[in-house]
Amino acid sequence: MRRTLLAIFLVFIFQISRSQEKNGRVFFLADVNFTLGINEHYQIGPNDDNGPLIVPSALFFRFGLGYTFRKRVAIAFNSGYDFHWNYDVKAFPTYGSLKYNITEKEGNTHFIEIRRGKMWTPSATYSDGNYYGIGLGIQVAGEERWNTIFRIDFHRKRSIGFEKNRLDSVSFGFGFSFF
Repeated sequence: MRRTLLAIFLVFIFQISRSQEKNGRVFFLADVNFTLGINEHYQIGPNDDNGPLIVPSALFFRFGLGYTFRKRVAIAFNSGYDFHWNYDVKAFPTYGSLKYNITEKEGNTHFIEIRRGKMWTPSATYSDGNYYGIGLGIQVAGEERWNTIFRIDFHRKRSIGFEKNRLDSVSFGFGFSFF
């Protein structure tokens, strides 16, 4: 009788644990960021053939795989490709990120994210270095399992060869996450 009750109890516990809502889930994400800079050749005056004052200066492609805990905290491993054409810098950052959802309403979230990792450069002009980042963003819930992301990020790339051995930039981006 004890074994039968124990078996029924274990099946009951197993059924309850499987039927409850899961708190975490795996996700894939990708985004494209761009950085704006000042046109160094711009001159104020009637002859303004030298282009606009603000021009694009860098483009970043990022992708990653992560895990969300209890809809508030997410960790991810990311990689990407950065191209700063003003400095002729091509870099491959690999980094870990920690994202915290500040608010959530109907699947839409406002978040803050911090990143830290390594930056690999194939060029002999600049050395490999460290990568740091912090950003704010909005994740808009989409249909099914797709979400759209809009973000603004501050990036710091530490590498010998830049002024003060670092390259700082602020970027605007958009992307998606897929659960």
